[in-house]
Amino acid sequence: MRYREVGGVRFSVIGLGTWQFGSAEWGYGSEYADRVAFELVEEALELGINLFDTAEMYGFGRSERILGQALGSHRRDALVATKYAPILPLRGIGRKHARNSAARLGIEEIDLYQLHFPNPAFSLSAQVNEFAPMLHAGDIRMLGVSNYSLGAWQRTQVSVNVPLWTNQVHLSLFARKPVREMVPWATAHDRLVIAYSPLEQGLLSGRYDIDAKPSNMRRFRREFQDRTLMAFRPVRAVMERIATSHQASIAQVALAWVLSHESVVAIPGASSVAQLRSNVEAADLILTDEEYLDLSEAAHRMWPERTWGR
Repeated sequence: MRYREVGGVRFSVIGLGTWQFGSAEWGYGSEYADRVAFELVEEALELGINLFDTAEMYGFGRSERILGQALGSHRRDALVATKYAPILPLRGIGRKHARNSAARLGIEEIDLYQLHFPNPAFSLSAQVNEFAPMLHAGDIRMLGVSNYSLGAWQRTQVSVNVPLWTNQVHLSLFARKPVREMVPWATAHDRLVIAYSPLEQGLLSGRYDIDAKPSNMRRFRREFQDRTLMAFRPVRAVMERIATSHQASIAQVALAWVLSHESVVAIPGASSVAQLRSNVEAADLILTDEEYLDLSEAAHRMWPERTWGR
């Protein structure tokens, strides 16, 4: 496993996203939450993953509870990141939410606490500054944001008295916008970009095509409509060629493209231990400059200005 360091803290370049823990929309069922999630966390730690990402919104807090239970006595080996949804960020509300998240996780200190998205109806700096007392008291180790544009990240950082170490954004072969300015800025300022949906919820995994779509709610998403899947085939051909040359999978190539950028880590989810192991192996796959450009150009031809969103 490779690691990136920011603020003196080491982040595994592959983390484990836990949105699917306890979230019914993924359709994994109770066995996943009761057994597989625990196996994933245990195996992740064995493989060198230390970044585990969750949020109070995932399964209405159930993801946090499952993650906390799964970590158990291995808490010290994990870097736990969770997120606060500032829907009505009145004074004191954020700190209450942070304490509730910590209780669900069964931890005393949240390693990385992130604002899940900006709420433009309220001062972004006020939302962040609310957590400064918890940071100084040791209840929170690091603060970050999520779904912030580079400009919003920069403006908020200038106006607060604590570092905003991370920004969790949608970054993949089909969501390349952060690569142009956000990633270089993060590299220059000792910050970290955390890439969510690096496999586009499975589109870039190689598992799906017109005749093989997801069986859960994802099948209704635009990523898995016939038109998208047809347009994806030329990109897939490039990915298959590169995967073959490295004796790798399509999903590993997609993750390697994301990890080709400095100051970036990725937090793919996993439906099985086998998929988790495959994700971790992608950390060791280094693309050549030519392969990186081939992938980027193929994706650009598919959607020149495409920026996927959840």
